[in-house]
Amino acid sequence: MDNPNDKMPELFAQLGLDNEPDAIRQFIRDHRPVPDGMRLYDAPFWSVGQAALIKEKLQQDDDWSIVIDTLNVQLRHIPIL
Repeated sequence: MDNPNDKMPELFAQLGLDNEPDAIRQFIRDHRPVPDGMRLYDAPFWSVGQAALIKEKLQQDDDWSIVIDTLNVQLRHIPIL
């Protein structure tokens, strides 16, 4: 996989979320920062089904885990203004 961000809209669609680029950016802004030490799939903003999907894809340790890791970093990082 070349760029995990290219698959981010597909991940958001699988999660049942708006997968337009602006909506993805807004989701990340609205839900960060995920606290250090909290697993991404344990974040309180996921539904049970969304959390299960994220956990399952991470356990498969394939290209999807790279996309989820990218989302994880984006949800933990607060840009310096």
